[in-house]
Parts: sequence; structure tokens; C-alpha cells
Amino acid sequence: MLSVPSRDPGQRLQDIIDNIDAVRGFIADMSFDSFASDRKTYYAVVRALEIISEASRRLPDDLKSRHHVVDWQAIAAAGNIYRHEYEAVIPAVIWHTATQQLRPLEEIAKEELMRIDQPG
Repeated sequence: MLSVPSRDPGQRLQDIIDNIDAVRGFIADMSFDSFASDRKTYYAVVRALEIISEASRRLPDDLKSRHHVVDWQAIAAAGNIYRHEYEAVIPAVIWHTATQQLRPLEEIAKEELMRIDQPG
């Protein structure tokens, strides 16, 4: 059964949160060396980051303009690199992104989701 892509920003925010949680679960209790040598985990993390990138691209501009701390263009560009320039993807950069750069995006996604759930 084919699904229709959602235009709902709430769904996009939830997708971001869910995939950040997935990344954390995938790499829990792993060192960089074990991550870099575990092809399935590496692929799973990159796929989750692709989804985060795509979901962020589909958020409304007014939402993004409220959060200048996030480099929305870089998140979108990263997805293009994961998909189209995959040979340039470096495990150390993926590890850094997964372990150091997702928290601000997660906090914003949760904040915005609460805003949608409780308007006004």
C-alpha cells in the first residue's frame, strides 16, 4: 500500500524526534571504533540522518525562522550528501553528528511540537 507524504509540520517534527531517538538507540554503548566497523549500525544511523534532513526540509519557513541556532541549510545539504555523494561521507563526521549535534534540533522539534499541540 502506498502512503501519501504528510504536509503536517507536526508529523515532520515527530519524525525528527523519532529518528534522533533511533540514532541514540543504534549507537548506545558503542565507541567510535565499534560504530565505524559495524556496517549495519553505520547504515542505520545514516538512514535516520537522511530522514531527519528530509523532514527538516519540509518544515514551514516561519518555524525555521524562529530558530536561528539551527543551520537548516546545512541539515538539508547533509541529506543530499548522504544520498548523492555517499562516497564522501566519513564515519567520523557521522559519529560527531550523532553524538554532538542532534540535541539542539531535538529540543526545537519538541518545543515546536508542543506549540502545535497547544496553540495560542
